[in-house]
Amino acid sequence: MHSKDVKLYDCSNGGRIMEKESIIDKKRLYDSDKIKVLEGLSAVRKRPSMYIGSTDENGLHHLVYEVVDNSIDEAMEGYCDKIDVTINGDGSVSVDDNGRGVPVSEHPQYGRPGVEIVMTKLHAGGKFDRKSYKVSGGLHGVGVSVVNALSKWLEVEVKREGKIYYQRYERGTPVTDLIEKEDGGKHTGTCVTFKADDEIFETVEFSFSTLKKRMRELAFLNKGLRISLTDNRGDETCEFYYEGGIVEFVEYLNEGRETLHPEPIYFKDRSNGVHVEVAMQYLSESYNRDIMPFANNIHTIEGGTHLTGFRAGLTNTLKKYAEMNDLAQDIELSGNDFREGLTAIINVKLPEPQFEGQTKMKLGNSEIRGIVQSVLSEKLLTYLEEHPDVGSVVISKAVTAAKARRAAKKAKELTRRKGVLGSADLPGKLADCSNPDPERSELYLVEGDSAGGSAKQGRDRNFQAILPLRGKIINVEKARIDKMLENKEIRSIISALGTGVGEDFDVDEARYHKLIIMTDADIDGAHIRTLLLTFFYRYMKPLIEEGYLYMAQPPLYKIKKGGGVRYAYDESEKNEILEEWGKRGVSLQRNKGLGEMNPKELWETTMDPDNRILARVTIEDAEKADELFDILMGKEVAPRKEFIQKNAAEATNIDL
Repeated sequence: MHSKDVKLYDCSNGGRIMEKESIIDKKRLYDSDKIKVLEGLSAVRKRPSMYIGSTDENGLHHLVYEVVDNSIDEAMEGYCDKIDVTINGDGSVSVDDNGRGVPVSEHPQYGRPGVEIVMTKLHAGGKFDRKSYKVSGGLHGVGVSVVNALSKWLEVEVKREGKIYYQRYERGTPVTDLIEKEDGGKHTGTCVTFKADDEIFETVEFSFSTLKKRMRELAFLNKGLRISLTDNRGDETCEFYYEGGIVEFVEYLNEGRETLHPEPIYFKDRSNGVHVEVAMQYLSESYNRDIMPFANNIHTIEGGTHLTGFRAGLTNTLKKYAEMNDLAQDIELSGNDFREGLTAIINVKLPEPQFEGQTKMKLGNSEIRGIVQSVLSEKLLTYLEEHPDVGSVVISKAVTAAKARRAAKKAKELTRRKGVLGSADLPGKLADCSNPDPERSELYLVEGDSAGGSAKQGRDRNFQAILPLRGKIINVEKARIDKMLENKEIRSIISALGTGVGEDFDVDEARYHKLIIMTDADIDGAHIRTLLLTFFYRYMKPLIEEGYLYMAQPPLYKIKKGGGVRYAYDESEKNEILEEWGKRGVSLQRNKGLGEMNPKELWETTMDPDNRILARVTIEDAEKADELFDILMGKEVAPRKEFIQKNAAEATNIDL
């Protein structure tokens, strides 16, 4: 994928030109004596999750990210403009860059080549003295040694000083000395190839799509850097290169959506050695926000001080602009009003990032809040003064959001409960359970009064509560919260759960730690499930993140022969049963409706913990989930039609 021409507003450094040291001088700064060692790898293999978060698919792919981060560090210093990532046929991964190459000379303290020190010792690298690298991602010298420790084998090849050097490691231990292979000419760079250790990881199969997402992200965040990804197990390849950087990132996220202003707002600046870059654009009809903060190319999913500074700067600046131009219509505007429908990328690069946790979910540097807030306030106000048409529509959207918020506040009062177990505010059609312990209580959301009646009769009243839902709830992707809260079924769900909703949501107040969606196995049932999932994802996401949300799996078939009855939950199980008993004298019934089962059957097949099958709802990729909910449930028809046409061949269990 290549970049396209983009227009953007750049109020970066006022035309100032930074004086650069010569590349030759800089290259001389980075040698083995610059590698500081702060101390062995056995602890990594003993407790890998402490270093990479987990040993599942997430941890596996984290290995690749750590190696790539080293190459990105070279790119941020201006020495690397191309990174090639390859999934090899044997399942190993290679990361090849054209940076300076890891130092190979003898380390003055340890008497071993610099590359070996980097690969075998924790907290060893060129990132601690702030001379070889002014900013960096990675695990600050831990990353590549951790990858080495958790690999069955790893090979490194360094092109440097006219030669090519090679060394091999097995489970973190060198099995060869550093070997000078051949003349390398004028090229420089590092190629690391590793095979993840199947003694450590639950799976060692890398996902092309997972790596593709991260490589695209890195190319957006580092404009002018070319990153390729190739999968030699099959025939997939892609390349990412974006001259527009995060401006193109915002355009990519908003692709196919109607925007409030045609071009993203963009600015950047440096302050106290910190580089701040922001791109943002409002959507016309969207009520959600997609604000993605990055620090040294790390997606800090839980935010941090850079995100706090962005929010404060955005709110204060837009409030000031609205007051200066008399646009607020005497309505008190809040930060949430200004963020409604906003897509934004916050990209900061700083010398000494302090992340919370080894996998860097949150940035903790206290000084970054003030820096980001100051940069945003100055640059955004300048932009709005020079683009009053954009300022006008942005404030107008915030005013509309504020009016809806006031209406929503009144509607929310209808959903509040007086106490965790109080009955006064619970919906009348809720058949509650007697167990007061949320951890042992479960709530079934059942499609239709008929099935709800069967569920009430068949349940275990001690721990199972039933809330029948009549018809389809409102599609919250197309409605503001005030309209959503006018929906009777939505209000019943909120009241029954006791958690509040949206900004007021508190997962600790949940009255049930199992929330089970139980709908018919037909098209209407699938639609109701989707509407409910959209609601929970947009307004009660912590329920999903805590693992509280499930989908019941009623049997698809009822199979009778003689006096016996068996149930099949999918096509393969049905075929197995038919092959075991034979088809002669068999009565086969496809269950499309829960109401077709009596209370006893519903209990035995779908509600009895000893027999039932539940599917837990999880979020593997929040960005992809956001995109799919917007496509499938949003207002724009064209992207939905395109998605259906593209994926029609993969559809299963179609109800015709």
